[in-house]
Amino acid sequence: MAEEAQGDVPEKKKPTLVITIAAIAVLTLLAGGGGWLVGNMLAPPPAEKPAEEVAKAEPAGGAEGEAGQDVPHISTEANGIVLLDPITSNLAYPSDNRVRLEVALMFRGAPDVALAEEIHQDILAYMRTVSLQQVQGPRGFQYLREDLQERVDLRSEGRVTNVMFRTFVIE
Repeated sequence: MAEEAQGDVPEKKKPTLVITIAAIAVLTLLAGGGGWLVGNMLAPPPAEKPAEEVAKAEPAGGAEGEAGQDVPHISTEANGIVLLDPITSNLAYPSDNRVRLEVALMFRGAPDVALAEEIHQDILAYMRTVSLQQVQGPRGFQYLREDLQERVDLRSEGRVTNVMFRTFVIE
């Protein structure tokens, strides 16, 4: 009798490959739909402009170069901002490393180009005394910004309100 009882119990069937693939496909579709829904909720698509507004926004020539000339450049003397020439120098240690930075100065009132050139030379001389260890990491860069701002404040006697870094590269 023990043998008959064992024979009556059906064996557990393992899920077939087709059922597994179907379950994965359904879950993938649900995940994709949920991602699409959340994406549309967070960043709705931009509203389309009517064709008339698009035609008015484009210049008559249609060239991109001409459109770029219509937009005023932010670093102009009329805005009180003077863009200094790029500064390229060796670091003090290790001397085989070079630094290149572009700086813009924001003046209070009318900008003084002669003063800007003096500040340019002062920054160049200062960068030759800086070592790589002094400017490594975000804290070192912040110290460099503060040192340059202090030097510019002393040189300009408060006429320069801000020193803006445009690029800073060490190679």
